[in-house]
Amino acid sequence: QVQLVESGGGLVQPGGSLRLSCAASGRIFSINDMGWYRQAPGKERELVARIISSSTNYADSVKGRFTISRDNAKNTVYLQMNSLKPEDTAVYYCNAGIKITSAFSPVNRFWGQGTQVTVSS
Repeated sequence: QVQLVESGGGLVQPGGSLRLSCAASGRIFSINDMGWYRQAPGKERELVARIISSSTNYADSVKGRFTISRDNAKNTVYLQMNSLKPEDTAVYYCNAGIKITSAFSPVNRFWGQGTQVTVSS
């Protein structure tokens, strides 16, 4: 199977920075795309940022503050979060589209367990 393990969450003051990491492991032929979602209490899960090859897209609320990047050799995706705001507080989830056995395999989607990010003074 495939596992996505996130790290890097925590408590930070407004205006501060955090860097999240998500490493994929297990039975992986290739990774199609990787991304970050978040879910705040009482709200639906939303896309934060996504990277496919070298192409990226961001939620409007994080453009200019967050940067997503990927290390293909390590099957790892990062989310650098700067100028954090209290409204960024949420559980952040890693998501990946992965082909398990060959180039002809379907793209299966996997989720990490989530990491808490709290922005508060």
